[in-house]
Amino acid sequence: MKYKAPGNCPVCDNHLVISRLSCSHCSTTLEGEFISCKFCRLPSEQLEFIEVFIKCRGNIKDVEKELGISYPTVRNRLEGVIQSLGYKAEKVEVPEDNSIKRQEILSALEEGKISPKDAAEQLKSISR
Repeated sequence: MKYKAPGNCPVCDNHLVISRLSCSHCSTTLEGEFISCKFCRLPSEQLEFIEVFIKCRGNIKDVEKELGISYPTVRNRLEGVIQSLGYKAEKVEVPEDNSIKRQEILSALEEGKISPKDAAEQLKSISR
C-alpha cells in the first residue's frame, strides 16, 4: 500500500523537503533536496474539491449539485484553494440572504422540484 507523502511538518507546519527518491522497478536512489508541487501540499479536502471543480469544468452550479453545497460555500472553498496555492484571494462577496433564497427557488424550479406556481409564490414571499 502506498501513502501520500505529507506536504507540511506535523510538528511546526512548515513545508517538508523531499530528501530521497527511489525507483521501485530498478532500485535507483536519488538523494538531495527536492520540493514537492504546490498541489501535493494541499489538504485532501481541497484536492477533492479541485477534482470535482475540474470534473464540472468550473461550472459552479454543477459543483453545487455534486457536493450538495451552496454557491457561497463553493466560492469560499475555491478562494481557500487559491490562498493555499500562494495566490492572493479576492474577498468573496456573499449575496444577501434574499439573493441566495431566490437562487435556491430558481434552481428548484429548474430541476422540477417545485411547480412554477409554487416558485412564483415563494419569490413573492421573499420580496416582501
